[in-house]
Amino acid sequence: MTQAASFEPESERVMRQLRDEILDGVRAPGSRLVERDLAAELGVSRLPVRDALRSLVAEGLVTPRPRSWAVVREFTASDVADLNEVRGAFEALTFKLAAQRRTREGLARLREVLDVELAAARAGDEVRARRAAADFHEVVTSLAANELLSELERVMSGRMRWLLGQHDDLTAIAEQHEGLYAAIADRDVARVERLIAEHLAAGQGMAAARQRATES
Repeated sequence: MTQAASFEPESERVMRQLRDEILDGVRAPGSRLVERDLAAELGVSRLPVRDALRSLVAEGLVTPRPRSWAVVREFTASDVADLNEVRGAFEALTFKLAAQRRTREGLARLREVLDVELAAARAGDEVRARRAAADFHEVVTSLAANELLSELERVMSGRMRWLLGQHDDLTAIAEQHEGLYAAIADRDVARVERLIAEHLAAGQGMAAARQRATES
């Protein structure tokens, strides 16, 4: 029973590893993803690699190429603008609902993720801090207790995690999350709405600055 519950298809494991490497910057935008090479590198057959790449294409993190290879997606300034528009509408509602509907158990999960992010940011652990920052937003979505929002979050998860990683001031983001956590804990909807608007504006500014630096 335990073995069945813990079973993970090989394609899922490969997809998760490639996804993490893309989001963590290990595989840079434009990098080639060749089935044969990835299969040899990861010690699997080509079939789970092919399935993993299909999943990553569906998530919007990989761009397919003819036959048996793909590339890590290169997000354009237009892509970033589109993502920011969707994120703005999505998170304004999500954080508001989280403040209204949060539970004691959900708040404890949010505090746990926030503590990881704060510790990682203060230690300069960029990968861990960025992962925890994205986890913070996903836990907030769960606190909103709206199944449709959760479904939309799952569809957008890869691209949103990429967008949330487009910043360099780890401590500033973690501190903004701490303020949002306190407002959610207090069920202070007006404060949440003000803080999330400021948080979104700061994130857009950081993403735009990184995009300009990349393109230059």
